[in-house]
Amino acid sequence: MARYIGPVCRICRRENMKLFLKGTRCATDKCAVTRRSYPPGQHGQGHSKASDYGLQLREKQKTRRMYGILEAQFRGYYAWASSKKGKTGENLLQLLEMRLDNVAYRAGFARSRNEARQLVRHAHFTVNGRKVNIPSFQVRPGDVLAVRERSKKVDAILTGDQSGDGARVVPTWLEVDRTALVVKVTGEATRETVTVEVREQLIVELYSK
Repeated sequence: MARYIGPVCRICRRENMKLFLKGTRCATDKCAVTRRSYPPGQHGQGHSKASDYGLQLREKQKTRRMYGILEAQFRGYYAWASSKKGKTGENLLQLLEMRLDNVAYRAGFARSRNEARQLVRHAHFTVNGRKVNIPSFQVRPGDVLAVRERSKKVDAILTGDQSGDGARVVPTWLEVDRTALVVKVTGEATRETVTVEVREQLIVELYSK
């Protein structure tokens, strides 16, 4: 699958907020948002008023980039969320939060979602005792995520909770055992447990047009 491989600090600057795409670096003075708090490009320091569509688009792009998802896949998540009972925006965030790579990141087994995705791809985790290497795998209540025995000395896994990401806390629907490197999913993600700054209603308005 295609994946953005350019400088991720440009993404944070474009959204004018820390998306914590580079883990530890984002918590230091080297963070691009801290050093240059304006959008990239020659017109980045100009002043322009965003339209309603522009605000909706930026919110969608920010959310998509935060979770590291391409456009077609994100649209698929929205269609899935709209087909479920309840509020579409909250359903969308729940689906994104319960991706395997995000669970590994929220549990502190990676310093960023990008790193968590790579760790999942390299089969460092099991779900209910079975090896899973699909980052988009949806976990369910009762599932147990564990670090494989051969991976328990991987530095990224051991130090992932020390990334300095002030926006990350272990959600109440996860029980993490840092000693055994095991995570149990005790429930489903809710809007209250989502710590990222997302105005999901703007995304719903964008796709509802």
